[in-house]
Amino acid sequence: MVDRDEDREDPGQAASRLTGRPVTGTRGDSGSPAEVILDGGTPVMVKRGDAPGAVRAEVTGLRWLAAAGAVRVPAVLGHDERWMVTERVPTGHPDPVTAQRFGQALAVLHAAGASDFGAPPPGGPEDAFIGLAPMRNVPDGEWPRWYAEHRVLPYVRDAVDRGTLRPGEAAVFERVCARLPGLAGPAEPPARLHGDLWNGNVLWGADGEVRLIDPAAHGGHRETDLAMLRLFGCPFLEQVLAGYEQTAPLAPGWRERVGVHQLFPLLVHAVLFGRGYAEQALTVARGALSLMG
Repeated sequence: MVDRDEDREDPGQAASRLTGRPVTGTRGDSGSPAEVILDGGTPVMVKRGDAPGAVRAEVTGLRWLAAAGAVRVPAVLGHDERWMVTERVPTGHPDPVTAQRFGQALAVLHAAGASDFGAPPPGGPEDAFIGLAPMRNVPDGEWPRWYAEHRVLPYVRDAVDRGTLRPGEAAVFERVCARLPGLAGPAEPPARLHGDLWNGNVLWGADGEVRLIDPAAHGGHRETDLAMLRLFGCPFLEQVLAGYEQTAPLAPGWRERVGVHQLFPLLVHAVLFGRGYAEQALTVARGALSLMG
């Protein structure tokens, strides 16, 4: 096994090497992510990615989201294949006005688009991640087929292999996938998605602006980001949605389709965290099927 210098670095050493600036201290523990203080008192966040391609996926995702000029993201100050350094965002508190502006900006981000459903950010790897789970970005021109083959069924199979889902329960998700053309609503162009838009990845900045962190960015259906915000809770969500609809109205029936879009994150969580999420995914899948009678 090759013993690389990067394997022996701590976050402070990585930050100094990647930014070219001395480090004067750290805050909290030395895990990942870690807050490191550069000379002059500048705080930065340092994150290590142990899986091959993880840092490249995150860096290209952040830059792709930033290129839309819509929702802000932390600036990437330096990176290699193992470490990334970003600016630290001083956080404040959610409020209705900021939430509405966030919704407007999120609509603009989605409208920036992608070349295909499943398209990775430019320069990003095909084999990426959502949290700690693998996520493949394989371009496809049709959302129902792509969503079934690359965002639902792989995690169903993984959950069955892990014993989180019982083999007979997989048929519920297979029926949903077979009916996706009728459940998907009007066809839409690929949107530029954050891809892991739960509330923990929404930073309410002290300056009254939202930043998004930890993307699993790809081309997808814009309702997926919104469904994830609803699934895991978001302060002032109705104000977020109102701002979104003012900027880019959603297709009729979108509230009935929320469950379809929540299947992906629920199944990812079933794979990572166990049976409780599998049961929740089953409930949502059966509810989606009931919409078609």
